[in-house]
Amino acid sequence: MLELTMATVSGAEEGATAGMLMADAPSEPGAVLRVGRDTSVCRLATPDDWLFISRVHLEFLCGPEGTWQLTWLRGSQPEPSSEVRLIVGEYAQPLVYGGTVALPRGGSGEIVVQDRTAPRSVNVGFYHEF
Repeated sequence: MLELTMATVSGAEEGATAGMLMADAPSEPGAVLRVGRDTSVCRLATPDDWLFISRVHLEFLCGPEGTWQLTWLRGSQPEPSSEVRLIVGEYAQPLVYGGTVALPRGGSGEIVVQDRTAPRSVNVGFYHEF
């Protein structure tokens, strides 16, 4: 099972977790959870006017072994207007635009999508039940 919690934070709300959303999916091959502005395909949706987030920005996909991977999907622009980093414990890893990274099995952490032009972020916490 992969459990996600998402909070959107702007500079005026720093330290607050207004509007926390949750989603989960079983660790079965082909299971998918998406984060973005398009509510028709994303289980966790960000505000429509937060254009630093693509329609479908992040995709969590369960592979054949029950392990999850995270992909920062490429949007319609050649360069992103955000930065994405994966934080697990004390370790922070920036993600490459269009890149994929494996999530630790049986672990937890956070994915932070930071707007490059304003003090806003989307924080997605994850827990991968082993």
